[in-house]
Amino acid sequence: MNRFSFHSETSPASQNTQTAQTGVATPMRRLRVIYVVALFAVWAGLIGFRLVWLQVFRHHEFVERAAKQQQRTFEVAPRRGMLYDRNLHELAMTVLADSIYAVPSEIGDARPATAAALAKIVHVDATDSFTAAQQILARFNASRNFAWVARKQDPEIINKVKALNLKGVYVQKEFKRFYPDNQMASEVLGYVGLDDNGLGGLEQNFDEDLHGTPGRMLTALDARRHVLGSEESEPLPGENLVLTLDANIQFMAEQALDRNMERTHAENGTIVVQDPHTGQILALAIRPTFNPNDFRHATTDLLRDLAVSNVYEPGSTFKPVTYAAALEEKAITPDTIVDCGGGQMNVAGHTVHDAPGDHFGLVPAWKALAVSSNVCAIRVGQRVGQDRLYKYIRAFGFGERTGIELPAETRGLLEPLKRWGPASMGAIPMGQEIAVTPVQIVTMVSTIANGGTYVPPHILLKSTDLMKDDPKLKPAAFHPESSLPDPLPEGAHRVVSEMTAAQMRKMMEDVVLIGTAHEAVHLNGYSAAGKTGTAQKIDPHTHTYSKTKFVASFVGFAPVNNPAITMAIVMDSPDHSMHFGAQASAPVFQGLAQQILEYLGVPHDQEMKSQAELAKNQVPVVEDDHPEQGDADLNSLFATVNDLPADDPLRAPQQTPGQVAPVAKEAAPTQVAASAAEPVQHSASPTTAFAETVSPKPLETPAPAPPMPASAPLAPIVNGSVIVNAGRRVAVPSLVGEPVRNVVEQAGSIGLGVQVLGTGIAREQAPAAGTMVPTGTEIVVRFTR
Repeated sequence: MNRFSFHSETSPASQNTQTAQTGVATPMRRLRVIYVVALFAVWAGLIGFRLVWLQVFRHHEFVERAAKQQQRTFEVAPRRGMLYDRNLHELAMTVLADSIYAVPSEIGDARPATAAALAKIVHVDATDSFTAAQQILARFNASRNFAWVARKQDPEIINKVKALNLKGVYVQKEFKRFYPDNQMASEVLGYVGLDDNGLGGLEQNFDEDLHGTPGRMLTALDARRHVLGSEESEPLPGENLVLTLDANIQFMAEQALDRNMERTHAENGTIVVQDPHTGQILALAIRPTFNPNDFRHATTDLLRDLAVSNVYEPGSTFKPVTYAAALEEKAITPDTIVDCGGGQMNVAGHTVHDAPGDHFGLVPAWKALAVSSNVCAIRVGQRVGQDRLYKYIRAFGFGERTGIELPAETRGLLEPLKRWGPASMGAIPMGQEIAVTPVQIVTMVSTIANGGTYVPPHILLKSTDLMKDDPKLKPAAFHPESSLPDPLPEGAHRVVSEMTAAQMRKMMEDVVLIGTAHEAVHLNGYSAAGKTGTAQKIDPHTHTYSKTKFVASFVGFAPVNNPAITMAIVMDSPDHSMHFGAQASAPVFQGLAQQILEYLGVPHDQEMKSQAELAKNQVPVVEDDHPEQGDADLNSLFATVNDLPADDPLRAPQQTPGQVAPVAKEAAPTQVAASAAEPVQHSASPTTAFAETVSPKPLETPAPAPPMPASAPLAPIVNGSVIVNAGRRVAVPSLVGEPVRNVVEQAGSIGLGVQVLGTGIAREQAPAAGTMVPTGTEIVVRFTR
């Protein structure tokens, strides 16, 4: 064998070992591969499951989260419907205004500083807690995506906020309710809140119709919150309402009421002007009032619509109901002689009086109404009977809601017949023991004016989708009609016959011509009819009738034979010196009715008078029917108007030695009222035309008062009021036997005020002549004819 050759031979055992190792390695590799593949499979399965879970099962959730991050969805408020008067003058409209909002998640930790910076600009009203820094911060902390800062702001405030360039603070457009005439007809129109929800008046009553249907706006944002685009679903605007009001007549009524409020210093006043043939309200004025553009600063009392929610005892303005019922039931005719009982009568153990100085006996019914005799009204009511009288009271619309399209209307106060007491027939026929609203009383007068048919009052003319600039929407200017609509509206019904209505119109005309209103109502070229009323108010502390607080009212219509308008004027608590209906309310009818009739172009039914003739016929306004006040209360009234304490010696009249005291009349017995504890108001007053009917027995004239020192100073006068100076006293002069003018001049010359009761010649005074009183004291003097 070659020595350089190499030959390797493997032993059989070695070969067997290698073979065994190879056989073991191959399954191990395979097992590792399986493990790896399984691991990858599980991993892939988990990822797949996770993807399915996120993209399928939680897809909606993540879509919503993405939308919240990338989009902003706003509710787009609809344009609120317009409110028009009958001539399509805008009374309430909707305009665009800027509102400020924030996205708190974008502001982050700077929320307190941002809220404080914004509040310095938007919190301009100390009473507006919504824009205070604490409230803004609270809204930031309560929401991540949206929070209001201030809504519907003026442009100057918006510009200041934009100048701050604050992160997460934005501005958007909103609709804002705007009343172009500010406070005109505010109680009728009402007002809306920040969310355009009606909160009063027609805005509240027709909120669903006016509001419309909201739309939505979708805005896409990028990562830097920049707007990429938007989609919007259009909102549907609300319906428009056309009212029966005439803006011009409404303006006239409010101006007249403003002047009368200033003249009488009444707590509140209401004027309602109505079309007697359709029941449509042409004007509804209330004072004091509020501005619906800034209603947040108005008190609750100012927001009330007194024409439908305030009740009062109508007093003598209710007497036409009693007389109309008697005429319709043939219980009387206008010429039927009625016994006024010398000015007093007894009802259920209580004595009812006419006004001081009224001692009428047998008079025709037309004259009894003209002079507003309480006793005669009760006599007439007794002839009708309580069952039939109650039927007519309900037929004239009292004791139930009229259905006028205004919220919070009250039905008034009328006890069911079964609850009438023995004294009710001594109170209700003359307008006591019953409470009404101004809208109810004017509708009653319209029933008489239009021929005897009750037509429910309305203030809504129609509802429409049309806008003012649409030629299909036509104005409905008011033109007086001479007949009732055919067919009659729902709720209309005949109350009295046309003959009865005509008789009542003539009798109410006599009230103006020769009765209690003859010195207060003088239309030029137009005939007029009406009824005065003066009702005592209930004192909330004593629950009895007040001797210093009254409701003075007048209801009337013109022209008489073909009335174009009816009107009610109600003045609550005017100055005591002019608290009678003929003083506080009737003059308003004279001026306002003349103005409205001329504006409407109503033809004259009487001869026009020259300015010289009118000036010649103008006479001082006198009081009409008023509650009876017993002589024993004259000194109490003096103490009340001068606010004398209980122990003040002036409460007891002092008598100067040698002075003859006036003859005291018999104290008035308890009067008929809703309850025995409450004295009843009595109304009536004589007129100059009937002064000769009864001549009251004159009182003895007191001796002249001691002369006043020439150096006695007069009391100072501030804003028309005499200021009492307790340190300086003057002697009360003798005023008995003097006319009103002389009394006022004589008392004023020495610094004393005068509370006038009645008309004609002074018969009694308190305190007695010669009493030393502080300058500025108001003495009380009763006058009779």
